[in-house]
Amino acid sequence: MMNSNASLINHHSFILTGIPGIPDKNPWMAFPLGFLYTLTFLGNGTILAVIKVDQSLHEPMYYFLSILALTDVSLSMSTLPSMLSIFWFNSHEIPFDACITQMFFIHSFGLVESGVLVSMAFDRFVAIRNPLHYASILTYSIIGKIGIAVLTRAVCVVFPVPFLIKRLPFCHSNILSHSYCLHQDIMRLACASTRINSLYGLIVVIFTLGMDALIILFSYIFILKTVLGIASKTERLKALNTCFSHICAVLLFYIPFIGVTMTHRFGKHLSPVVHMLMANIYLLLPPVLNPIVYSVKTKQIRSRIIHMFQRRRNRA
Repeated sequence: MMNSNASLINHHSFILTGIPGIPDKNPWMAFPLGFLYTLTFLGNGTILAVIKVDQSLHEPMYYFLSILALTDVSLSMSTLPSMLSIFWFNSHEIPFDACITQMFFIHSFGLVESGVLVSMAFDRFVAIRNPLHYASILTYSIIGKIGIAVLTRAVCVVFPVPFLIKRLPFCHSNILSHSYCLHQDIMRLACASTRINSLYGLIVVIFTLGMDALIILFSYIFILKTVLGIASKTERLKALNTCFSHICAVLLFYIPFIGVTMTHRFGKHLSPVVHMLMANIYLLLPPVLNPIVYSVKTKQIRSRIIHMFQRRRNRA
């Protein structure tokens, strides 16, 4: 009777994991995590505020940067509730439907971020390859349509995933590996064949994230070919410098993503702590570091932020 009840409970809730093996240390993680989330919201909020206030930043490059900042904030908001419940309130249980909902938003915003990075690569390609027609090609209307297309693609691709998960029976362990819900993590707990889920996940990775990575790579091959054709060394360096922040954002997104994918598929023998670290790096690192990279490497953003803080200090 107890086993039957436990089985029923497992259908309706999952247990999220904080620090595997040392749950008594979870409260210590609350402060660094709180600091990282604060940096995420302050950093991306500052980027959005600066772009909105400064008319000189109302250009395609900075509009795409605004979309990236909004995506990073949305991705962080998707993981914040479960992180707070574990590390601040020591509450590990999450209802099944809430877990599925969180999973949907995490994967959707992850795909949105990948699509935005592709859009930013296209922006740099047009700016360097065809600078005279840059403003006429990337109009407000085109940027808006690109944003809607990126969001629509992400929602349509991730939409079947909750239904693929809901059809699975969960009659064994209900303990997840991470502090939030991911498709591959929930899928491994099922006590039935997950071949369809695995196949769909593989198709999504290849035809969305894989294709996005290839498009970005080819964009930079063409950009590099154009830059090498510029006679002046100073102009070559200036053109490449405008791409540096975007390259950093691409690496910050794709390297942790590849790492967490590899650990899930081939790292079953690894320590649970490794899985926890890779998963948290994948979702927490890009939203924290993207605004820092753009603030440091983009002169217009950096000077505007410095000017904003100097003006506040003078008022005080």
